[in-house]
Amino acid sequence: MTSTPETLTPGAIGARLDRLRWSGSHLGILLALGAGWLFDSLEVNLVGSVIGPMSEHFNATTEQSSRIYWVWLLGILFGAIAGGHLADRFGRRRLFVATLLWYAGFTMITALSISLDMLYILRFLTALGVGAEYAIINAAIMEFMPARVRGEATAAVMNFWPIGAIASGLIAYLLLNTFALASTISWRYGFALGGLLALIVLVFRRTLPESPRWLASQGRLNEADAVLRRLEEKAGIDSEAPARADADEPRPPAFRLALVELVRHYRARLALGCILDLSEAFGYYGIFALLSIVVLPEVNYTDAEIPFFFILGNVGAVVGGVAMTLAFDRIGRRWTVGIYYTLAGASVGGLAAATTTGSKVWVLVAFMVANAFATGAWTAAYPTFTELFPTHLRAAGIGISVAVGRLGAAYGTLYLPSLAADIGPTPSYLLIVAFWALGVAAIVVWTMTGGVDGARKPLAAVSSLSSRTTARAGVPAEQ
Repeated sequence: MTSTPETLTPGAIGARLDRLRWSGSHLGILLALGAGWLFDSLEVNLVGSVIGPMSEHFNATTEQSSRIYWVWLLGILFGAIAGGHLADRFGRRRLFVATLLWYAGFTMITALSISLDMLYILRFLTALGVGAEYAIINAAIMEFMPARVRGEATAAVMNFWPIGAIASGLIAYLLLNTFALASTISWRYGFALGGLLALIVLVFRRTLPESPRWLASQGRLNEADAVLRRLEEKAGIDSEAPARADADEPRPPAFRLALVELVRHYRARLALGCILDLSEAFGYYGIFALLSIVVLPEVNYTDAEIPFFFILGNVGAVVGGVAMTLAFDRIGRRWTVGIYYTLAGASVGGLAAATTTGSKVWVLVAFMVANAFATGAWTAAYPTFTELFPTHLRAAGIGISVAVGRLGAAYGTLYLPSLAADIGPTPSYLLIVAFWALGVAAIVVWTMTGGVDGARKPLAAVSSLSSRTTARAGVPAEQ
């Protein structure tokens, strides 16, 4: 059976994806991408749980410990840019496998570090793979899901992050409380185990199809149609039934041309993505760096207790992320992002107040609340700006937004702990609040200038609505 001309065009392929009923194929894609995100999180959060004994092993100062986060975030910066370009150029599926092998391999090699310099280099190399994942996973889940569930499905994938953080805390807790392992070397086993576990995801990722939207943007319509036929069969949809065509997508350009096109024609959306990511990355990573390096030792958390602190803190993150997911499509992107960014900033003020008490319990409770709102904020931000970019520029747009965010976060995690060690934690907390406020300002401006809310709208419709509303607001149309 062959497709009709009406169903075998780039625009019709996008419409066919949106009309699909939820099926086991969608669930499999969500779980496979979510599992990858889980292990990305496990890799990231493992450092926060073991940075105490790791710093002790290398006799690291506060500044040297902060640089572990700094090089990590710089690696994510460059990895996000490269991954975004490569995913738009060569496809989502190839990068799924390549990035997983890359960061799992370097995670395991990190366990063999014999000096701080070697550790810095290996953390940077590992982060290149994780940074690429940011662009690829967000682009892929956005492009597979029907419009009516796109927001919830994308947010659900993002919420695998706190689950991975809990898993990393459990691993670190078991290692640091196992008498057979000295605390100064237990971190090595954590990295080795984390890398091995990440390879499990490879089994599921190899079965994932290529994004039909990306295939269509490459002119590979027959391949896109074949993927869609399998999805339609699972969903019980007639492949031959005509679908109302969306606008066709151009081919992904070279990175330099993609950057020029983004800045020239999509600058409002790119600015929103960069500011939202800068705000949440500084706020989220800043809290973790400040707590793990300065605050928790000051309130007398031991190295063995710190993983348990982060486990409970990420239980709060799961609650916050799930609550955001349930509200995301119901109240819309703009309201969800604005509310959660505001509450994230306010909760950091509560964490600052708890820190002044010196109470381990109050710091834990305040962190659970702050992490709940921070997780809800960033898991709302990613799908909000991801869906604003057209298919041929989506991964590049995500990559650039993530890169800007990690640049701010890198220097935040480098200087916030040192600032807190010198003059107390309060100024560092105030800086974190200021960055959350920056994200609130960005979404307010986006809303007031008529920026589109993409909840339950087809991806092509989100793009066209953005063009019209920004044009009415006096900004050149973003075709």
